[in-house]
Amino acid sequence: MRYSRAFIPTLKDDPKDATMPSHKLMLRAGYARMVGAGIYELLPLGTRVLHKIEKIIRDEMDGAGAQELLMPTFLPSEYFKESGRWDVYGPTLLRIKDRKGGEYHLAPTHEEIVTDIVRREIKSYRQLPLNLYQIQLKYRDEPRPRAGLLRCREFIMKDAYSFDVSEEAALESYAHMRETYHRIFKRLGLEYRVVEADIGSSRQTAEQSAASRAPSSKFSRRPAKIGSSPAARATTPRTSRLPRQAERHLPPPKRPMPRR
Repeated sequence: MRYSRAFIPTLKDDPKDATMPSHKLMLRAGYARMVGAGIYELLPLGTRVLHKIEKIIRDEMDGAGAQELLMPTFLPSEYFKESGRWDVYGPTLLRIKDRKGGEYHLAPTHEEIVTDIVRREIKSYRQLPLNLYQIQLKYRDEPRPRAGLLRCREFIMKDAYSFDVSEEAALESYAHMRETYHRIFKRLGLEYRVVEADIGSSRQTAEQSAASRAPSSKFSRRPAKIGSSPAARATTPRTSRLPRQAERHLPPPKRPMPRR
């Protein structure tokens, strides 16, 4: 397509509601526009970037032996009530009632659903290990949506869930996936650090996140957990032993990542 025909609405000045340099540049360059607080629409340029990033993630995950699946975002309450997270999530969970009064919610994460798939369909330990991943929309009623695409109410997130017969096997799966994530970040050209992350309401025992530095910023001594960006968020793979719920993260190796 010729540039003269491309839909790239740019802005001359910084939007008043944009505070971060990356957020300002994204809006001014015509990659995205804000629909409401924490809700964005990706314009053609932003959509092209998103598709390229998703292709890199899928290439590396498929090459590592993981399999992609698609799960619903409109979920009945029974699964979160079974795990206890119906109450743990509090007001962050977007709850809905249908015309019959049934309780539902928009998925902020999918551990319960993928665990239910595995406990129904996996009949023998010979079917393990199994690594499933997804790239799809998630919803969280953030109290203070901020930082552009890094803290949204609607966002695209990539998650991986591994199921193993033992903790030793799960550690091997974790290390394998960690190397896969490093390859993804390298192909994306990101400068990043692996940091300890806030466990939050996910009820895991340990978690790591990769914090990426924006071109106009510097890493602090205590980098925060990476946010939920539609373009480039990849969380730590979930690991679990059957038939328990897939809500345990095994501790990563203590060896620190070298500085570049």
